[in-house]
Amino acid sequence: MDLSELERDNTGCCRLSSPVPAVCRKEPCVLGVDEAGRGPVLGPMVYAICYCPLSRLADLEALKVADSKTLSESERERLFAKMEEDGDFVGWALDVLSPNLISTSMLGRVKYNLNSLSHDTATGLVQYALDQGVQVSQVFVDTVGTPETYQERLQQRFPGIEVTVKAKADVLYPVVSAASICAKVARDQAVKNWQFVEKLQDLDADYGSGYPNDPKTKAWLKKYVDPVFGFPQFVRFSWRTAQAILEKEAEGVIWEDSVTGNEEGPGRITSYFLNEGPRARSRLPHRYFQERGLESATSL
Repeated sequence: MDLSELERDNTGCCRLSSPVPAVCRKEPCVLGVDEAGRGPVLGPMVYAICYCPLSRLADLEALKVADSKTLSESERERLFAKMEEDGDFVGWALDVLSPNLISTSMLGRVKYNLNSLSHDTATGLVQYALDQGVQVSQVFVDTVGTPETYQERLQQRFPGIEVTVKAKADVLYPVVSAASICAKVARDQAVKNWQFVEKLQDLDADYGSGYPNDPKTKAWLKKYVDPVFGFPQFVRFSWRTAQAILEKEAEGVIWEDSVTGNEEGPGRITSYFLNEGPRARSRLPHRYFQERGLESATSL
């Protein structure tokens, strides 16, 4: 899977897709929707669709696709390669949603929660398949939130298509299992080859599973939080785990209208340039300074 477009810009949403098989523009098709990376505090979330003609569904099942969570990384990659080989009747598309996009959406002035983002992304991918000429007649979706509500919403959006939304759809329907594999393979590659724009010093790639309750992940977050600028863009800073570390490790902000009392004030501004104070540690200048050509000045 070629993720070079994502590697050039991993700050927003990146869409990747296979060529549309000619048969999928001629025959009624079944389409599955699933995601990978909804829960982690690190890395992107990936939504994927996979589709094939109803007449070739047995051929897709013959590939022995299964829920990606039950497969090893090598098994997922092998099955994805098989789907690529069968590109004459199997197609796929996916959206890679960056941590930065997820967090800024959730913390914006107008709240856009993860469920809404997930629903809209799935809807957009189904519409993308239709726009590409795929003759979608059935859609199967692994649910986010209440299945009945989600199904009704999709059915209203696509009235000419039979929509089924169920929990564990990636186990029940092979076409959803195939979408699950596409999503997981893409996320694994995106995480493994993530391009850090922050120029982190002596980058430690051992951050565990990326889930909030993983001790290795928590240790990595504490190591790479900047007291002023926060986390690298690899981190979903809207997650509670990240917010708790920010509150403890980063400098506080006192607004002009804050009630003053005995609370400790922020550190001296010079400590951010001269690497002094209680949180001092050896680090390269933040990219904010590098991009603007700013350097520390010890005398004027």
